[in-house]
Amino acid sequence: MPTIGAGRCRSGPALTKGGAGGCLGVFMTILIVVLTFLLVLVSLFLGLLVLVQKPRSDSGLGTAMGGGVAEATFGAETGNVLTRSTIVLAVAFFVLAFGAYLGQIYVVKHKDKTVDTLPSAPVSTSPAVPTPAPEAAPVAPAQP
Repeated sequence: MPTIGAGRCRSGPALTKGGAGGCLGVFMTILIVVLTFLLVLVSLFLGLLVLVQKPRSDSGLGTAMGGGVAEATFGAETGNVLTRSTIVLAVAFFVLAFGAYLGQIYVVKHKDKTVDTLPSAPVSTSPAVPTPAPEAAPVAPAQP
């Protein structure tokens, strides 16, 4: 049988168990890391793609960073290619962000509650006996 990790996760019924001990919890943690990595990559590409686009007017950051490079690379249909690519990357960004969000919700809801709790102090059932306060010695008034 194939195993994952230290041998505690096996294919079959163990995959359906949630919680920290189940394979699904480990799988979701790995999936969140992969989605976060892809989200960072997509956001970098989306930012670069927006910077490369030629602005509507011939001024701005698009022309300062080589606005004609995109036209030389993609030809006459540069606007259509860059616009479609921006839309695809923007949709991918939101889908990845929503997927990472849902995965994080799953991990938090199925987290083992005994791991993150503080140890409890023993509770005393006997009443506390107050200690008497020490008496202060009388102070003589100062004479002028």
